[in-house]
Amino acid sequence: MLANSEQKPPQDEYAQRLELRRQASERQDRLHRRIGMLRLVVFVAGIAIIYYSYRSNVLSPWWIILPVAGFLALVILQERVLQARRKSERAATFYQRGLARLAGSWVGCGEQGARFLDSSHPYAEDLDLFGKGSLFELICTARTRMGEDALAAWLKAPASPQEIRDRQAAVEELRRKLDLREDLSVLGAEICAGVNSDALSTWAVADPVLKAGPVRILAAVLAIGTVVSLLAWLILDAARLWFFLLLLLEGAIALAFRRRVVHVLTAVEHPGEDLALLSQVLARLEREQFSSQPLVRLRKELDSEGHPPSRQIASLHRLIVLLDSRRNQLFAPIAALLLWGTQIAFAIEEWRRKSGPTVPRWLAAVGEMEALCSLAGYGYEHPADPFPEIWEDGACFHGEGLGHPLLSEDRCVRNDVRLEGDLRVLLVSGSNMSGKSTLLRTVGTNAVLALSGAPVRAAKLCLSPVSVGASIRIVDSLQAGSSRFYAEITRLRQLVDLTKGARPLLFLLDELLHGTNSHDRRIGAEAVVKGLVEREAIGLLTTHDLALAHIADVLAPRAANVHFEDHIENGKIAFDYLLRPGIVQRSNALELMRSVGLEV
Repeated sequence: MLANSEQKPPQDEYAQRLELRRQASERQDRLHRRIGMLRLVVFVAGIAIIYYSYRSNVLSPWWIILPVAGFLALVILQERVLQARRKSERAATFYQRGLARLAGSWVGCGEQGARFLDSSHPYAEDLDLFGKGSLFELICTARTRMGEDALAAWLKAPASPQEIRDRQAAVEELRRKLDLREDLSVLGAEICAGVNSDALSTWAVADPVLKAGPVRILAAVLAIGTVVSLLAWLILDAARLWFFLLLLLEGAIALAFRRRVVHVLTAVEHPGEDLALLSQVLARLEREQFSSQPLVRLRKELDSEGHPPSRQIASLHRLIVLLDSRRNQLFAPIAALLLWGTQIAFAIEEWRRKSGPTVPRWLAAVGEMEALCSLAGYGYEHPADPFPEIWEDGACFHGEGLGHPLLSEDRCVRNDVRLEGDLRVLLVSGSNMSGKSTLLRTVGTNAVLALSGAPVRAAKLCLSPVSVGASIRIVDSLQAGSSRFYAEITRLRQLVDLTKGARPLLFLLDELLHGTNSHDRRIGAEAVVKGLVEREAIGLLTTHDLALAHIADVLAPRAANVHFEDHIENGKIAFDYLLRPGIVQRSNALELMRSVGLEV
């Protein structure tokens, strides 16, 4: 599946839309100020009418209705204009961030996903998945916690081949839907601060506190009977005894169910607000038409018993509005006669019984859609990046023109990496700073993107479903009392364990066993790599210790040597970062030491 080559350049599209959103915001700001001035004029007019009607008898007091009605209408209109202005400002921010990503000035400006960092994960820290300047910060445009959670989960665990293909189809369709991605980002800005998905799911699926049955029917009958008997007493001077009897029965029911009713009404307060916010995103998704099978399926999963979630949430919102009406001092006595709180509590529990089990599904669907939109946004901003081909016949990684996604195009040097057939291992030698570690991260990061369903930074990539494991950024731990060498061999044990899974392992080992002596290192490195290859793993191993280059000879034809070179240019060391076959023939360690002023 190839990238879309017909789209307008993203820089041009973003810049044009940014200017339009800014112009809209400025118009709405001017309108907001004008309405404010008009409100002041109407207020002064109302004061004048009051003065002339009560002091001079020039006007009828009924004229005050006009400025009052006009003032209230202007208040409502001004609030709508203010909301529209805020929406335009958020949309402008959406495109500003997009332009920053395209310009390479995005580091530190987005959601970094630091809460997903896990030192025990086999590659998250090594490949800079999370944190400042990470892959997550580059890709993530999700504005809800559910979307961030879904995207992080996709980056931390490979999908099945069918899931990858489904996501590719969805991403390909969504990357053309810039309006939808903008709308979700604008709506999500409000939801991000509100929705606690865990609490919402817990409330929705919890066991019912009140069950519909005879008591609910009895409460409704008593409420109607009490009102009828009260009217009969006031109008016909009859049924007074009935009124007090029914009122006594209402009090008994209210007292008997008081604790459970209070529990229901208290518990719904925050989930009700969260669902009202969530409904904005769901309503926007309901209006969108999709053609790819994965998105059609995802859209259908939102419905429950044929009813869209926004309509179901609206019914709950109406119940909450009715519940809040009892706080009105004028309505409070009537609410007491109608067993208002008890009636609403039963209705809320009935809503939770019918719709509650689908709330986790709604949340999951919103999270999945936002994660897909994040991948689609990345694909839209890099139209030349293709989707990888997924091979299911043996372990394979065949990349042409591979580049690192976190490097800007003007700094990115691309290389080819082929691991397929008999060739299982590339042993990468080279001097310090020549690009060895960057190559490992390039391979690993593109593998993570491919296995999550995203486009990759390459001319072409063919990849089999693999488990990724890396030992690149391994450090000692003072708190854990472990040395760098112990931390490294612990990670190697973890990678060996990954070879026992259903997927072959793609391993990325930087300066293997660097923390021990050269004798033990040669023996240990050879044994580790040989063991991984015998377990059907494929991968890359870097070293600046040429003594390890013999591993390729021992494992040939399953292993091969490749290298990076450097050269002296105007008295300084220069690199071209191009991968070449064979073993590197020189080292730059002494030149580097001299370049910083050391006498060697």
